Amino acid sequence: MNVILRQDIPNLGHKDDIVAVKDGYARNYLIPQGFAINATSEATKVHEEILRQRAHKEQQLKEAALKMAEELKNVSLTIGAKTSTKGKIFGSVNTIQIAEALKEKGFDVERKNISIKDDLIKEVGNYSATVKLHKEVRVDIPFEIVSE
Repeated sequence: MNVILRQDIPNLGHKDDIVAVKDGYARNYLIPQGFAINATSEATKVHEEILRQRAHKEQQLKEAALKMAEELKNVSLTIGAKTSTKGKIFGSVNTIQIAEALKEKGFDVERKNISIKDDLIKEVGNYSATVKLHKEVRVDIPFEIVSE
């Protein structure tokens, strides 16, 4: 029996895949649990149309992310932090400060999409962060930590 998966199933397939499974597995587990639907000819046509529309929307999102990535390549940030006389930072610099600095420059990026290559930043200096704008688009942003 062919079924269309509605979510990722380990060792079987990913969401929106059409897979062949045994009849009992489909009737007794996948379909009643809502993990899959029966792949009739009508359901397959609807499924193909949904995938076509989703691909078009995904392409638009990717183009917007690439445009924003081009703008972010020219950005460098300066973040102020309270430091000791030896240059050690009280606390640490994290993704929240980087997201706020980007917002001041006019880029609205969620902090969960920002990752810092060095886990904890405890000293004044130059560092780099990676911003994930799309699942295929990432940008490295240099930033400098200065003493306030």
